[in-house]
Amino acid sequence: MINLKKSDGFRHQKIIVLPESALQDLVQHPLTQSMFVTDIGFFPRAQYHYREREGGCDSYIVLFCIGGKGWISYKGEHQKIEKNNIIVLPPNIGHTYGSDEQDPWSIYWFHIKGKNSSYYFPEHILGQGVILPPNQGQRFIEIFYECYGLLERGYYINNLIGVTQAMGHLLSHIFIHQRQSSVELINHDMVEYAIQIMLDHIESSLTLKELAEQTNLSKPHFIQVFKKQTGYTPIDYYLRLKIQRACQYLDLSEWTVKEICIQLGFNDPYYFSRLFRKIMGLSPSKYRSRKKG
Repeated sequence: MINLKKSDGFRHQKIIVLPESALQDLVQHPLTQSMFVTDIGFFPRAQYHYREREGGCDSYIVLFCIGGKGWISYKGEHQKIEKNNIIVLPPNIGHTYGSDEQDPWSIYWFHIKGKNSSYYFPEHILGQGVILPPNQGQRFIEIFYECYGLLERGYYINNLIGVTQAMGHLLSHIFIHQRQSSVELINHDMVEYAIQIMLDHIESSLTLKELAEQTNLSKPHFIQVFKKQTGYTPIDYYLRLKIQRACQYLDLSEWTVKEICIQLGFNDPYYFSRLFRKIMGLSPSKYRSRKKG
């Protein structure tokens, strides 16, 4: 009986597995030891592709399907993988995956190690297919070829650093928003909405009550959510936005400090100057006279 299961060996495939000497360089170098690529590849139309690891792998595995279909079995659950799905498998947990027999997948993949590599992958997405929007999918492919091209030129430490930095940017871009639960995403959107209201009223004034009403939250709940997201209370953040705008006026206009104060909705120039000093560490006039650029 012919065994139709294959781990690799596909027409036009790309694959690079870093040698132990390069891995040692990556582990020891301060710019790469936190997170680095150990294996990278592309399997187009990977018919009969199949991998089974009872004890898992010693690295994170990232698979991105750009066409066709496949499947994955992880922690007793079986799920289908289709175009634009990306999936992350954590280290040392058993898994099995393979391509669909009738419509085999095309996948980009890489393995990730490093002492801080877990920070790139939110716990709740591990083993779960995530759909990438087209712009992120295209960025994934671009970074893949950038990394692959660097590694093809040899395992010189500068090439390895370049791969790590490119991959770090990619992983942050793709997975950072996945760290948030649905409630956190709603709160994030609410805070962004509140900040936009502040910017729309940067040259007038807003009260805490008005901001809370705009977000349909009670004042205590609004303060709690806003501070958790930004580190500041809403009014403190609003005042900081005003001072940030004041700095722009001081840099780019001929207005006097008093004129800027009035323009930004402050009735008391002395209060404005004290607030400016508190936030910026120096008076408005000293800020204006300081050399910049």
